[in-house]
Amino acid sequence: MAYSASATTTINSSASAVWDALTNLDAVKEYFFGTKMDTDWTIGSPIYFRGSWEGKDYKDKGTVLEFNPEHDLSYTYWSSMGGKPDVPENYMTVRYIVEPEGDATRVTIDQSNVSSQEASDHSAENWKGVLAGMKKYVEGGA
Repeated sequence: MAYSASATTTINSSASAVWDALTNLDAVKEYFFGTKMDTDWTIGSPIYFRGSWEGKDYKDKGTVLEFNPEHDLSYTYWSSMGGKPDVPENYMTVRYIVEPEGDATRVTIDQSNVSSQEASDHSAENWKGVLAGMKKYVEGGA
């Protein structure tokens, strides 16, 4: 059985500013636990996440699935720290949805194909942290 994780926040800024924070590789590092993301956002292209978490280096990866500017994007995702082999069935899918709401923007992150309820709960908490950081980054103009 596969599980999913989700988190949502509203950012007091335009969809274009939120989209830039989501896709600008330099911006991502500012709010995504210091992660260095690398991709060209072309559908079918690789996406890499590199950094250090609790003293351990990681290199996670996936493939860009969707890229619809100021609306949504998704990619497959495999974590080197997950303890599972790098095989297709161990890849999750992460989708970001950007929805304008008046002068603000609602951002939702959905992660599917999570292996357990415990992993799902952990991912949801991490995504809440990512969104809180993104909100602070965009609203603060960092």
